Amino acid sequence: MGPPLISVLNGPNLNMLGLRQPAIYGRATLDDVEQVCIQAAERLDVAIDFRQTNGEGELISWVQECRGRARGIIINPGGYGHTSVALLDALLSVELPVLEVHLSNIHRREDFRRHSYVSQAAMGVVCGLGVRGYGLALTAMADILMDEDDR
Repeated sequence: MGPPLISVLNGPNLNMLGLRQPAIYGRATLDDVEQVCIQAAERLDVAIDFRQTNGEGELISWVQECRGRARGIIINPGGYGHTSVALLDALLSVELPVLEVHLSNIHRREDFRRHSYVSQAAMGVVCGLGVRGYGLALTAMADILMDEDDR
């Protein structure tokens, strides 16, 4: 049996990283984020499946595919975190540990960004730490999975 698989799912507009509002989201691209995740996964001895979509339905399908396939989900839902009850329902239905990541600190932004439906399914949230938040989330998920294995 190989290393545990962690799905790293990214929602809408994250393909525009580096171009879209760099004062808020930084200059790193989605490829840079993927490289951070690959390096962290190697260090932590976990496997990752890194994906991005602008489509809500596709993101929900990917979450559903994780059941029986992945051991955990790290998700940056983008704007869907603030709007999608359907995404929340999907995350709850897979019965996996979920960690939510946001590049910016959503609590220092507009009122509507301060609420995340995804947070209701997440064990924890990393926000405001830019790209490094993904590495921190992977480290935390690896620890969570190790704790599960020790039970």
